[in-house]
Amino acid sequence: MPLIAMTREMGSLGKDVAAAIADRLKKQVVHHEIIDNLASKMRLRKSHVIRFLEGRSGILERLTTDKTSLSIYTADETFALAESGKVAVIRGWGAAHLLRPVPHVISVRVCAPLEVRVKRMMERLNTDDREFIENEIRLSEEAHGAITRRHFGISWQHSDQYDLVLNTERLTIEECADEVMGLIDNPTFQETPESMRLFQNFGLAAHIRSALRQDPRTAKMMISITCEDGVATLAGLVDPGQKPRDAVEVASRVPGVKEVKSQLRAVASDARHHTDG
Repeated sequence: MPLIAMTREMGSLGKDVAAAIADRLKKQVVHHEIIDNLASKMRLRKSHVIRFLEGRSGILERLTTDKTSLSIYTADETFALAESGKVAVIRGWGAAHLLRPVPHVISVRVCAPLEVRVKRMMERLNTDDREFIENEIRLSEEAHGAITRRHFGISWQHSDQYDLVLNTERLTIEECADEVMGLIDNPTFQETPESMRLFQNFGLAAHIRSALRQDPRTAKMMISITCEDGVATLAGLVDPGQKPRDAVEVASRVPGVKEVKSQLRAVASDARHHTDG
């Protein structure tokens, strides 16, 4: 069955659309479930991670948040949840962009005009402070935009990044769910041996990247990782003091890895100095 990866604008009712789809499919929606493992891996408080992702963090929190680790661990957790088979919809976390190369993933954007969203949020929070609501929406969109530009090199509001764009000014929650359900049986989005193979290759690479980041010996390595049917290939240059065999050892312990091929090269300290110069 296809997996739905959804992004939404604040006040667009995307949360309700996701819930309606999951209810019909008798499966779960994933959103905040990622936070606990993500915060644990980054050794940060859950509230710290949430504020950073929502664009509310202070200067100190921004300085102490490792954006590269956040990206790596988010991808790891997203693939792990998708692999579980228990979820129907992954909402947020860049899943619509991270998983879009997989043919059996339906990437969905739920949106609505700003004026509509402001009015909904004012009603939901029982406030007449329009300036506060507009600022909350602006912070949310700026944070989301920064993350997708940094990690995926795209603008998250461009419709060509999605298979389906739903405007809840014109469509009800149930009508939006109908549109998504209409793609569930579409042959374009069905699981095939090749689509599952592609999904597993991407997922395994994400898990290896996460494992390398968590091990002190390999945490700072910036290398390429590709996987093909359980065979992982590590390529690139490693800095002086880093050992290619450590990366091979860490990668080989990741569940699903059958073999590790190393194309890593250690750079001598004088060569790195010359290159930097």
